[in-house]
Amino acid sequence: MSIRLPPVHNSAAEDDGLSESSSSDQDETWDDWVDDSPPKPCRSLFDDSVFPSVDQTIAYDKTTHGFDLGGAFTKMVLDIHGRIRLINFIRKHKVSPKEVFTLTGKESFFSSDDYLIPVLEDDPLLQWQPDDWSDSEGEDEIGSDPIQVLEKKLAATQKQLEHYRIFAGSVLAGSPEASSSGSKPAQRDDDTHYFDSYAENDIHAVMIQDQVRTSTYASFILGHPALFKDAIVLDVGCGTGILSLFAARAGAKKVIAVDASDIAKKAEKIIKANGYSDVIQVIQGKVEDITLPDGITHVDIIVSEWMGYALLYESMLDSVLVARDRFLKSGEETGIMAPSQCQMMLALCDASEVRKDRVDFWGDIYGFDLSTMAEEVFDNAIIDVVGPESLLSEPYIVKDLSLSSISARQLSFASSFTLTSTAEKRTKLNSFVLYFDTFFNASGAPISPSTKVKVTKEQDPVVAEVWPVGGKPAPKRRQSLGKDKENVVSFSTGPQSIPTHWKQTIFLLREPVRIEEGSVVSGTFYCKKSENNSRSLDVEIHYCVQRDAESPIGETVVAMYKVE
Repeated sequence: MSIRLPPVHNSAAEDDGLSESSSSDQDETWDDWVDDSPPKPCRSLFDDSVFPSVDQTIAYDKTTHGFDLGGAFTKMVLDIHGRIRLINFIRKHKVSPKEVFTLTGKESFFSSDDYLIPVLEDDPLLQWQPDDWSDSEGEDEIGSDPIQVLEKKLAATQKQLEHYRIFAGSVLAGSPEASSSGSKPAQRDDDTHYFDSYAENDIHAVMIQDQVRTSTYASFILGHPALFKDAIVLDVGCGTGILSLFAARAGAKKVIAVDASDIAKKAEKIIKANGYSDVIQVIQGKVEDITLPDGITHVDIIVSEWMGYALLYESMLDSVLVARDRFLKSGEETGIMAPSQCQMMLALCDASEVRKDRVDFWGDIYGFDLSTMAEEVFDNAIIDVVGPESLLSEPYIVKDLSLSSISARQLSFASSFTLTSTAEKRTKLNSFVLYFDTFFNASGAPISPSTKVKVTKEQDPVVAEVWPVGGKPAPKRRQSLGKDKENVVSFSTGPQSIPTHWKQTIFLLREPVRIEEGSVVSGTFYCKKSENNSRSLDVEIHYCVQRDAESPIGETVVAMYKVE
């Protein structure tokens, strides 16, 4: 894919064609620049209205939305790349004029190459410049030949556009060489390292030793024998096969355990050693590519432990949704997803200890200032554990994933949030914390909004409830499996629960802000797959703070992070 860039436009005249040739760019004159090509249709920055020209669009946004694009460029002192970033930022996140007014031009996205990629192909606004469109206009131009001045401006802008063209072509085509030669870029491989990492023992030991995780799966599967008896079960990403073993013990007629990594070979040996080879069949391969054995076309239950850091890291859920759409029963006998629902929770946080260890530590090393080392810390989410005392607000659900219906496309999302401080005294807000709650509903239906997640404390007997002790079976509990009844098992990865191997995801703020009880922090949480690695995440948090009811709402701050 390549970028086709129309020429620079300004409000005095609109042009429809810059030569792709570098030599003709150098030879272009005033007569070449002003031609009779018709202007291109242009969409409003803030709604879906389309107008025949850039000028009409800009006039519409000014009249209807009170937004002066040229004035915004001037106020923020933006060069051509800054202007391109601002327009793409507005289009990408559907930012309101009010939010744009709070920007200063110093936000982190103004230095991000992500916002040089056009949101709309051939967007005429990306080439528009206001009347005072020179980035280097000076007093020495006063009294000069107007034609020469304009040609000088044109040459400078064409040079900037050429740099932009090379950059955008490189990103979208894979490399500068691919862009210039027209050859197809090499297929990116985000899977090999991912699957190789799951062939090692250590990662499975960590997961199995996570008592909250493993005992909750065991509690749901072994605690619902009526659901699993004679069922056909698909275990996606089976790892060592522990969930498949639970399902077989619960009475499943057939369990199909699928994993793309070499751990599948060990799982097969484990299953044989435990005497379940007649029930559990292991298939090594991607669930996107396999076919079910023995003429089976659909399954009754899909079990999977697909959750990653910040819930969606690793993108394994995409494969689980493929399995759902390919193999899970639908219609009157709709199959069950286990887990059935996950909720991403965002809260205000005092992560002072994390900040001390990751940032402040570098300020004084044997009397030397090494704080430069801490600069990149703010660009990446931190996976760590914070205690319940670190929470400065009640959590807010920024994404509610019902596994029976959500699509892969919906895993990139934007969610507005409002968080009210519960701090008992004035304090510094230095981070947001993200975690997730996971629910297993025996009916497969979405949980009731009143359902509370189980928070596991240190003293809770999480293992004794599901594992036989001294040869005696675990105690049976009365079940109610009617479709109109909720029968929910759940766990939380939040600060109020004992730590899980997922820990929490912490987004440190470059500039902590003062808050007190009742302070309101509101904004928008954006999450999408990283363009460089589809198994990593790009997160943006746009937020503003109102310290108390009498205080004005502060300017919007944009913080950008990688989860990798």
